[in-house]
Amino acid sequence: MGAGVQQAERAGGRRRRRRNRPMSEINVTPFVDVMLVLLIIFMVAAPLTTVGVPVELPKTAATSLPSEQEEPLAVTLTAEGGIQIQTTDVSDDEIIPRLRGIMAERSSDRVFLRADGAIPYARVVQVMGALNAAGITNIGLVTDTGGPTLDGG
Repeated sequence: MGAGVQQAERAGGRRRRRRNRPMSEINVTPFVDVMLVLLIIFMVAAPLTTVGVPVELPKTAATSLPSEQEEPLAVTLTAEGGIQIQTTDVSDDEIIPRLRGIMAERSSDRVFLRADGAIPYARVVQVMGALNAAGITNIGLVTDTGGPTLDGG
């Protein structure tokens, strides 16, 4: 870091011979400055790294997601509480193994979750937990457009 050279003086104020000795103290000021800058950067960046699940409830003014090359997998909760993968009825016990098998064959990891508006929120969250247990983290909630907005419109 900052090693300097000191000149030695003899006692009595007379200089006989100059001897150059290396300075053995380490200058820690630049190190502390760099560490404080890194601390500030990490303190600012840490809250930005938390990822939340975007939640869209039925009837919203949101626009639709862009289409993909592969048709996304759709999991539907019917008004009676049944679960369907695409158009096939599935029981609660076999949803996780079926989803694992289907996702192993697909290139897209996106799954759309469609739920009837009459379904209790707890049931929707239970199915989202099953999707997560099957290794699916890219879940989009499907809604209808034209619903009320929060700005009074």
